[in-house]
Amino acid sequence: MILNLRQQELLKWVQREAYVSVDKLAEHFDVTQQTIRRDIHQLVENKLVQKLHGGVSALSSVEDVAYTTRQVLLIEEKQRIAELVATHIPNNASLFINLGTTTEEVAKALRHHHGLHVITNNLNVAAIMCTYHECEVIIAGGMVRGRDRGITGEATISFINQFKVDYGIIGISSIETDGTLRDFDFREVRTAEAIIKQSRHVFLVADHSKFGRPALARQGHLSQITALFTDQAVDAAMEAVIKESKTQLYIAQTAH
Repeated sequence: MILNLRQQELLKWVQREAYVSVDKLAEHFDVTQQTIRRDIHQLVENKLVQKLHGGVSALSSVEDVAYTTRQVLLIEEKQRIAELVATHIPNNASLFINLGTTTEEVAKALRHHHGLHVITNNLNVAAIMCTYHECEVIIAGGMVRGRDRGITGEATISFINQFKVDYGIIGISSIETDGTLRDFDFREVRTAEAIIKQSRHVFLVADHSKFGRPALARQGHLSQITALFTDQAVDAAMEAVIKESKTQLYIAQTAH
């Protein structure tokens, strides 16, 4: 699913405000209420928001969007982010790559690299990268989740702690206004924390929809991140938090 610009802005507004009325949305976008209801219906169908009487609200902070939906949501933005990340990874580097649809796009963007040593708890990443030239792929042990082929659990964390790599590439569900990082699954959080600890440089990949989004479990803070890669300029307050965290900010601009 590809969202148009109005639908993207509507989704961001709902995530920020938690609830917005149809009347307010129609007035803001200068369209009919029928048009807004069609937009809401599409977002609800793809499990991005929930419809309430007279308006629309954000999803629960305890449940993420379905994986198959996330795979195609904002795909162009994720691909731009991934291509930019790839320019910052040298050949012959060692990497952790964790769960997430954006990290999977990074795996695809590394297709022209050689001599990589990749450790991952993402079976999709392993399948993508195992055919690359001189690329060694090591899969973490643990419990495999059917919905996204991610591997988590105590065995996964113990496995990750055996290694120290050049770059840890991680995704995230939420970046709060104070720089707190959050996700929906505490098992994923613990695995990501291990990756951060065992990486010399940590690259966080997050499209613009992740900013200000509610999510349940705390994963850490931007101050633990070497570089943040996103697809749109952030607002002044977030830019100040990123600067205070000493995190480098890279924006994957749209090609002109």
